[in-house]
Amino acid sequence: MMRVGMLTSGGDCQALNATMRGVAKTLYNADPDTQIFGFEEGYRGLMYNDYILMKPNDFSGILTKGGTILGSSRQPFKLMRVPGENGFNKVEAMKATYRNLKLDCLVILGGNGTQKTANLLSEEGLNIVSLPKTIDNDIYGTDMTFGFQSAVDIATNAIDCIHTTAASHGRVFIVELMGHKVGWLTLHAGIAGGADIILLPEMPYNFDAVLMAVKQRNKAGKRFSILAVAEGAISQEDAQLSKKEYQKKKANSPFPSVSYELGKRIQDALGQEVRIVVPGHTQRGGSPDAYDRVVASRLGAAAGRMVLEGKYGCMAAFRNNEIVPVPLKEVAGKLKMVDPKSDIIREARDMGISFGNEL
Repeated sequence: MMRVGMLTSGGDCQALNATMRGVAKTLYNADPDTQIFGFEEGYRGLMYNDYILMKPNDFSGILTKGGTILGSSRQPFKLMRVPGENGFNKVEAMKATYRNLKLDCLVILGGNGTQKTANLLSEEGLNIVSLPKTIDNDIYGTDMTFGFQSAVDIATNAIDCIHTTAASHGRVFIVELMGHKVGWLTLHAGIAGGADIILLPEMPYNFDAVLMAVKQRNKAGKRFSILAVAEGAISQEDAQLSKKEYQKKKANSPFPSVSYELGKRIQDALGQEVRIVVPGHTQRGGSPDAYDRVVASRLGAAAGRMVLEGKYGCMAAFRNNEIVPVPLKEVAGKLKMVDPKSDIIREARDMGISFGNEL
């Protein structure tokens, strides 16, 4: 009889439940007596021994359910070694919970920070299998993360809905999408939604180039323009600043985000009405789409098989439409960035999409 722990950490997203379901069904099918301990609120539950002894019925009816039945919390990796209140040792507490429950393995679902802590626990001697969760699709070592496609669908729908009102009023609309460091979500939603200009963190923009793209549309008789802007998009001037200088500039800025600053500058330069739309956390909410349900089920099942076969210290990764184990040490601390020279960027340019750096 195997004793397996499971937790979801970091921001929630679609298909977390579907992925846990895939893991559980695989383990229960192999041995109905398997015990699964679900830790509440991510690593916090592991630290403080807060868990639920799950039953097979707990994993029924959750394939289409968004969020996470276990709850989640953010436990920054950089603070994992920093003592908590009264000298609380977080890492030792997690190890103690694992050992006191006599777990054979801990299955961890999460994004980049979660994967770093998963690797830390693996290096501390715990048997770990992890799964790639994030709407940003920025986890190194996997082609796809669950939650990404569902978020793309929501972001694309936001752009679709803006098209009619933008055309009716002849306005410039800026749709600000999630993605602080990486622009996969904005890139895919921008292309799928027919955005005219796409601004990504990996490709610092030149305001004059953005302005030129809007002017060219106006000159061609187009009454509106739509910009898909990642929340982490940055100008070429700001990209030259140190991290400290940039943070200070943002702290003193009268604008809540880059989109509002960009919108004000475009409106002042052209005299054309500009509106800002921020879908925000709707992008990580709701039910997973069909594609994510398949990806999540496959990843979950593969992770369950990895547990059964003792392939620990690895993340289940999606590569070339196959699921393969990738060592956590190769994943932790790395980001999968959008390559400005990639085919998808070139193809978007070929269709006339501006990335705000054409000058």
